[in-house]
Amino acid sequence: MAIQSAERVSHTDASDNYVFQRSMLAYVKAAEIISGNVLEIGTGSGYGVSIIAPHAATFTTIDKTLPPAGIIPQNSNVEFCRMTIPPLKGIASGSMDFVLCFQVIEHIRKDFDTIAEIKRVLRPDGKLIITTPNKHMSLTRNPWHVREYTVDEFKGLIGCYFDNYEPLGIYGNGKVMQYYENNRRSVDKIMKYDVLKLQKRLPRWILQMPYDVLNRINRRKLLKDNTELTGSININDYFLKLADDTCFDMFFVATK
Repeated sequence: MAIQSAERVSHTDASDNYVFQRSMLAYVKAAEIISGNVLEIGTGSGYGVSIIAPHAATFTTIDKTLPPAGIIPQNSNVEFCRMTIPPLKGIASGSMDFVLCFQVIEHIRKDFDTIAEIKRVLRPDGKLIITTPNKHMSLTRNPWHVREYTVDEFKGLIGCYFDNYEPLGIYGNGKVMQYYENNRRSVDKIMKYDVLKLQKRLPRWILQMPYDVLNRINRRKLLKDNTELTGSININDYFLKLADDTCFDMFFVATK
């Protein structure tokens, strides 16, 4: 069975359901408030396109790699641009009503420059909706991430460029927390073999392939051990409230 990167969450792999439903919440909540010209940074697997596009006048989605075939509708209001950021090349200042950036900023080395660019392309009163993992809830080092943030660290980043922002977080109910605890115990068992603490010492690029393989094996084991729990988690099992150290992801809405 093929192993896909754990950083590209799939809506077709049942073992990804716990993460996929959490990711979907961000798109659904964004769709409730967006309008006008919308820019998404990080197309990823593209499952957010069909949620966002109907609510936008124009929807531009960018990524450093091509999206899966068929994700971008032909003859629609959606445009895909292949781009590595920062900067946001070819996007005019003040041209966007909303910018979405979901689970991306932790991958970008120049995070402050990226937020500055987002502010540049937003019109006055335009909004940035951004998510990123909460470092306090990560079970191990993720070598695909340049860094992760605490809530206070993320406030520091966003607050450098936006005076007005709402610092929300994504949380889960009891069912979600049960899965999280099962996952934590499973990861702890795997990490016992890392007696030399290599996951903290080795360069990120060396760890990326082992991380993907072990992460995928672990997710599939959790699915096999408790198929009902893994499969039953849905978007309604996640919710937003003010961010603290126990949220899974930060969900900030910043206004220019």
